[in-house]
Amino acid sequence: MIYKNTIITLMTIFSFMSVGWGCIDGVEVELWGECYNIEETTSLDLYNNNLTGEIPSEIGNLENLIFLDLEFNQLSGEIPSEIGSLTNLVELILSSNELTGEIPSEIGNLTNLVTLRIGLNELTGEIPSEIGNLTNLTSLSLNINELTGEIPLEMSNLTSLTSLYLHGNQLTGEIHPEIGNLTNLTYLSLYGNELMGMVPPEIGDLTNLTYFLLSNNQLTGEIPSEIGNLMNLMKLYLHNNFFEQEIPQNLCELNIDWSNDSYFSIYNNQLCPPYPECIEEFIGYQDNYECGECSFYLGDINDDLTLNVVDIVLVVLCILSGTCNHCSDFNQDGSTDVLDIIGMTNVILDN
Repeated sequence: MIYKNTIITLMTIFSFMSVGWGCIDGVEVELWGECYNIEETTSLDLYNNNLTGEIPSEIGNLENLIFLDLEFNQLSGEIPSEIGSLTNLVELILSSNELTGEIPSEIGNLTNLVTLRIGLNELTGEIPSEIGNLTNLTSLSLNINELTGEIPLEMSNLTSLTSLYLHGNQLTGEIHPEIGNLTNLTYLSLYGNELMGMVPPEIGDLTNLTYFLLSNNQLTGEIPSEIGNLMNLMKLYLHNNFFEQEIPQNLCELNIDWSNDSYFSIYNNQLCPPYPECIEEFIGYQDNYECGECSFYLGDINDDLTLNVVDIVLVVLCILSGTCNHCSDFNQDGSTDVLDIIGMTNVILDN
């Protein structure tokens, strides 16, 4: 009898303890094995915490959450639409995970957001137009995903933005002249997409820009002279596009270290000489087949009226990239190869 009563007592204790170990329904939310008080939880910092699986939809119950950081985990699945219920959020950081699917349109409900970082994931689909509701944003990072479609026009509403990172996606369409509205931008990174068309002259309104990265797109037309207005610019990447005609001379008014390819690069376009003096030694290979006649001096690839080692470097680059034209065919045998390099070298040495 005593033994039976002991067993019953122990079972009662264990039953009570198991209830106590669970989250209190309606008061707490269980996330990744932990209980969080719905009313009292204002910050959730789980950065680099080895989290796996999907983001639970129950996270949307933490109605007083101001700060949410799940960066550098192994979270997968889609961003739950319930995250749009966290209307008090000021910072939302989900970058460097394995998230898939589309960015939920409900993210546009988070109108108090100042920071939104969801880069370095595997997100697909288009950038939702509702992101234009987030007018308090100062930092927006959607970089290195698999996003497609055009940059939504509504993004021009984000006039508080100081940094915009959209690089490393598959975005198409043109840059909308309305980008000139984002006058507080200091960082604008659009490289590594499939953007087309001309860079709008309104880019010259972004006078606070320090970093302007447009490389590895399909941009065409002239480089707008209005870039010369960006007197705070420290880094300019324009390489691997289809820019053509002449480079604006007022580019030399910018305080950029032209000789350092960590801060300036413009190679592999279709830009024509004469090149501005500040960058003529640093333009790299240009496909100037459509620029008209070759230089008066045979082998003068960069058309600076001098045959020198820079021209040899340009010929080597065009051979490696397979983009040589008749102007680089020094010996006029119908092809550009090592024989042209030898001939140019002999002429330089002889002089």
